[in-house]
Amino acid sequence: QVQLVESGGGSVQAGGSLRLSCAASEYFYSPYCMGWFRQAPGKEREGVAGIDSRVTTRYADSVKGRFTISKDNAKNTLYLQMNSLKPEDTAMYYCAAAHTCLLSSWTLSRPADFAYWGQGTQVTVSS
Repeated sequence: QVQLVESGGGSVQAGGSLRLSCAASEYFYSPYCMGWFRQAPGKEREGVAGIDSRVTTRYADSVKGRFTISKDNAKNTLYLQMNSLKPEDTAMYYCAAAHTCLLSSWTLSRPADFAYWGQGTQVTVSS
């Protein structure tokens, strides 16, 4: 069973930066997708950023230009660099992965398609 472990969350003031990491317990063979989702209290889980085995990336409109997703295949680790953070970015952030997947325009809107999830890491941005 694949395990995903997130780290790097915390509290930061608006305008600050954080980098989230997600360590996978095993290597993913192509094709696959990995992504970051977030969920704030009382809101639905939303896709933030995704990357696939072709290194295609996609971002939610709300984070474009501020967040960057990347992966280090040698370390089986996914990253999310978050800059210019806003209070509305406050949420629990989850790493997710799916086998037999390539990113499309709707992939981030379908969290149910991701079979593997981490436990989440909290990001709190104060104004």
